[in-house]
Amino acid sequence: MSSTITQIRKHEIDRNKLRKKLRRLVGRAIGDYQMIGQGDRVMVCLSGGKDSYTMLEVLQSLQRNAPIEFSIFAVNVDQKQPGFPPDVLPAYAAAQGVEFHAIEEDTYSIVKEKTPEGKTYCPICSRLRRGILYSAAKRLGATKIALGHHLDDVVETLFLNMFHGGRMKAMPPRLLSDDGLHHVIRPLYYVREKDIARYSIAEDHPIIPCDLCGSQANLQRQVIKSMLQAWEAVQPGRVENIARAIRTVVPSHLGDSELFDFSGLEESVDLEPIRQRLVS
Repeated sequence: MSSTITQIRKHEIDRNKLRKKLRRLVGRAIGDYQMIGQGDRVMVCLSGGKDSYTMLEVLQSLQRNAPIEFSIFAVNVDQKQPGFPPDVLPAYAAAQGVEFHAIEEDTYSIVKEKTPEGKTYCPICSRLRRGILYSAAKRLGATKIALGHHLDDVVETLFLNMFHGGRMKAMPPRLLSDDGLHHVIRPLYYVREKDIARYSIAEDHPIIPCDLCGSQANLQRQVIKSMLQAWEAVQPGRVENIARAIRTVVPSHLGDSELFDFSGLEESVDLEPIRQRLVS
């Protein structure tokens, strides 16, 4: 009996440590990139996956102790995927005490129809979903749109763009839409996927699988994910180092002449600050 009690206590301590870690990392990202300000109305995009559940709960926790006042509400886009359970997310949101809006749009049929044979559903699906979310944000008075992308997503996107697009581009922690009307934030920017998975299992979140992208084999993102996992197994911390590199860019040591004036190097550039940064 005492052994069982000890195990339960240890489990609770581990859960509390994980919650504190997530709060610290999300709070740091929000502070570093000024993601949320006084009076903001944050629209949390709730998909039914581990990432969005975790994001919502950590934001609610931070909201209770934040030095500023902001409100949170959750939105789900019901894309009419076969078998999608319409009652799960409303019940979850009610239990969390958070305002919830379900948006019904049959993008599933459009994506299936418009995606060529052998191609991935993600490009068309993401564009449709983005437009729906932007419209919802305007209608519901959101000042910020919170997406559940985490550190691993950011690094994977970097390699996807390098390998398949020839661009050094990842996911920004904060983004202004092309029309200048919507501010998108990624509060999980510093959080590892493995920590989110542990938290979600501990909290027993009602996960809803995706029958679009989740149903396709050999997705390039999954190939990149497997590559990074292999690297991490050989050298733990490598993914976090890559993420740190995304946030620590030295334009003079890359090759983009739009970011650095190589032609006027001798005349116009003071190299000493760059040297000092490299040494430090």
